[in-house]
Amino acid sequence: MYIHLGENFVVPSKEVVMILDRQSSQESAIVGEFLAKQQKKIIQLTQGQAKSVIITKDNIYFSPLASSTLKKRAQIAFNIDI
Repeated sequence: MYIHLGENFVVPSKEVVMILDRQSSQESAIVGEFLAKQQKKIIQLTQGQAKSVIITKDNIYFSPLASSTLKKRAQIAFNIDI
């Protein structure tokens, strides 16, 4: 199954490692350091303000969709995969 991350972009649900709220990720020094070291892997899916950060095996996506929306989509995808 796939998870739609916004802006007509999907990733395989099995590749998703973590879904974070963008605001929470900005407040965490550890997450900030991680993202700073992974700049080459970051893909912006929005022209405006990102609402969530999706970490996959290969890349990091900044999505315009809320983390709660993506979480629901991920749960649906994982339930179907089982």
